[in-house]
Amino acid sequence: MFNFMKKKSTAKTETPQQKAEIDSAVDKVLLGYEVGANSIATMVTGLERDGDQLTLDLRLPQDSDPETIQKELGQMLRPHGVKTIHMNVRLPAAAKGAGASLPKQMPKTTDAMAKQAQTTEASNNDSEPPITKTAPKQSSLAAHPRIRHIIVVASGKGGVGKSTTTVNIALALQKLGNRVGVLDADIYGPSMPTMLGVAEVKPELENEQFVPVNAHGLAMLSIGSLLDSENTPVAWRGPKATGALMQLYNQTNWPQLDYLVIDMPPGTGDIQLTLAQRIPVTGAVVVTTPQHVALMDAQKGVEMFNKTNIPVLGVVENMALHTCSNCNHTEAVFGTGGGEQISEQYHVPLLGQLPLASGIRAQVDKGEPSVLADDDFASYYVSIAENIETNISKFAKPVDDKRIF
Repeated sequence: MFNFMKKKSTAKTETPQQKAEIDSAVDKVLLGYEVGANSIATMVTGLERDGDQLTLDLRLPQDSDPETIQKELGQMLRPHGVKTIHMNVRLPAAAKGAGASLPKQMPKTTDAMAKQAQTTEASNNDSEPPITKTAPKQSSLAAHPRIRHIIVVASGKGGVGKSTTTVNIALALQKLGNRVGVLDADIYGPSMPTMLGVAEVKPELENEQFVPVNAHGLAMLSIGSLLDSENTPVAWRGPKATGALMQLYNQTNWPQLDYLVIDMPPGTGDIQLTLAQRIPVTGAVVVTTPQHVALMDAQKGVEMFNKTNIPVLGVVENMALHTCSNCNHTEAVFGTGGGEQISEQYHVPLLGQLPLASGIRAQVDKGEPSVLADDDFASYYVSIAENIETNISKFAKPVDDKRIF
């Protein structure tokens, strides 16, 4: 069983099977319900189920009728055990001069729906109103009871070697004597199973929870471990992808870990925001290359972490220098000084600079990363891991020992 739209449910009377059935029904109803010519699932910006209550954040077309939508969804979902729907609606601004009808938070959908009325207010403001639901903050998230530190490795763009850096940092932290796990949050392009040489290994299920794959001593889990083959595409919209991430995190029987290293997808989209609001992160490592375009996107990544109150542990500059294997000439192929620039601008440490070397690429391609192979490049990653360990304790979150999963 693996239901990718699974959401939080605190109803004590629900069995795991019942939870899965209700979440699956919600998924199907949203996919099948159309507003205009499009499925309402394409308009969902946030979704959470708590027992028989469902909360939806929606970006609806200007000419839609939120009250009718809420009523009809309530009728369709009530047979599946969802008795109350909360809708936080955002409508586009009307044309200039025409005014905009901006609904407040929608009333609850109950059996007494007919007695309730929607309250709206007129506004001439051209900007869109914010979603009324307050997003959780990092400070309000309890630490995982079995994980001491959660580190996310991110980049503002793809192609900078983030995943290769992630897997080698995880192995380097393990080499320093730590218990380490890896969560592959790159839902659309999972690479951890291949890089760790466990692409054919499927995780086991135990008491409705995943048991992480043992990858050279790392506790690893990836959506790639659950797909039929390496060629199977993950063609999902945002809510389903973020739901998969939370299920991989919450429904996994993680062992006692000193570090859980999360390999993030590139960019600053749905998955990054969901993680920032729902997973207690100790700090982030930002990977960039010295290239100007990569630096611009890396800066956006740092800014995102600053806005979501996630400390930036430091910057890793990848592909800093290339040494020719024939003549030993060293050249800065992608430019120089990029890592130092971000480090100075945001007052965060430069954790390390990595060379542009075919050997690093070859090792992960065959499932034996540099740290595991103990090749000429392993020391670079061990040095980065040592720099992470030096300062991470001051960012640690208090552990809630009474929390039970």
